[in-house]
Amino acid sequence: MAEPTSLEQIAERVERLLLRHEELQRTNQLLHQQVLSLQTERDSLRSRLNAARARIDALLDRLPPGVTQASAERGEDTA
Repeated sequence: MAEPTSLEQIAERVERLLLRHEELQRTNQLLHQQVLSLQTERDSLRSRLNAARARIDALLDRLPPGVTQASAERGEDTA
């Protein structure tokens, strides 16, 4: 009689392991989706940052040459 209970215990453990495995697979899938979403958001923010930098550079290029240098010499913050 010891073997059937031992076999039943093993079967229960295997069932619990299978459930845990399925749970971990679902969690992994959710985390993977979250990573993809964050990567998309990061790429969008990088693109917006680059566009803002380009606009700032264009504005700086439109200033007369002495304006930015004179501001820097007076200690004014040009940013």
